[in-house]
Amino acid sequence: MTSPATELSRQLSQNAEAVCRHFLSNGRKQGHYWLVGDVQNTPGRSMFVRLSGPLFGIRAAGKWTDAATGEHGDLLDVIRETCGLVDFKDVADEARRFLSLPLPDPPRQHSPHSQPPAATGSQEAARRLFAMAVPIRGTPAETYLRGRGIGTADRMTSLRFHPACFYRPEGGGPVVRLPAMLAAITDLEGRQTGTHRTWLRPDGHDKADIDTPRRAMGALLGNGVRFGVPADVLIAGEGIETVLSVRSALPEIPALAALSSGHLAAIRFPAGLRRLYVLRDRDPAGAAARDRLATRAAETGIEAMTLTPRLGDFNDDLRRYGLAALQARLRLYLHADDAAQFVPV
Repeated sequence: MTSPATELSRQLSQNAEAVCRHFLSNGRKQGHYWLVGDVQNTPGRSMFVRLSGPLFGIRAAGKWTDAATGEHGDLLDVIRETCGLVDFKDVADEARRFLSLPLPDPPRQHSPHSQPPAATGSQEAARRLFAMAVPIRGTPAETYLRGRGIGTADRMTSLRFHPACFYRPEGGGPVVRLPAMLAAITDLEGRQTGTHRTWLRPDGHDKADIDTPRRAMGALLGNGVRFGVPADVLIAGEGIETVLSVRSALPEIPALAALSSGHLAAIRFPAGLRRLYVLRDRDPAGAAARDRLATRAAETGIEAMTLTPRLGDFNDDLRRYGLAALQARLRLYLHADDAAQFVPV
């Protein structure tokens, strides 16, 4: 007697082209194969799916191979990856829905995984990835932040931890799963538009030893990772660690991490903002971003003030000089009203 997984895989293989057209919509048919970039439905030609062949074996219809990474699998794997699913039950339910087969009792009519596949890198894919993660308390993400002098994990609802987040090397190479700290990118209305990933070592004591340990997906322009609710005062900087270092010293001040110098210069201003503190990194890109942002703020009647670290960035300052010294330095450069309101006594 065949297993449920084997039977579902067989039925999917009998409809291999229809499966590919639905779940791998960025590919195209060529002869007896469906060509696409990868199993996450990226445009390209390195992955090929057999559209015809025997019912079983490595040459069976529905079997696929990614020539760039060496990955291979069947159409159940395609459904899992393109839909961002984890549990086999959810994969099987999605396969049954596609094949118009009855769901096992009880039917999961309200399952979040019943949604159609999300395009790779899209805002929806970013939201689903963030939803699959867990709060950072007690995880390697908290270890990573504490190693950089940043605490109060329970206050960071915009950060989460994913134990096995996909990492695809730029220019090709095997895809791996690595632990990652995730950050929700939101707009002024609080809608999540993207997710930033920082891949970590398994113990969380540093970033993963890969070429690009930080990447963002979704819509970034004008948006950012937010800590606290902006009112009439806001601090804004590039990196998450930089912004959280200042917020460790000023835990009640609203803050935003734009994730790059270019995006920092383009952030949208919340209604009612009257004073903006720009965290400058000591590099040419940081100076240029500060100048562009200050000009935009002045044009809208917002007072823009620059906070400059002693070292390369404020996380360097926090780790070198400690929290009390950072608070004392920030107090010198804050407006008197803001120093009285936000610097802890």
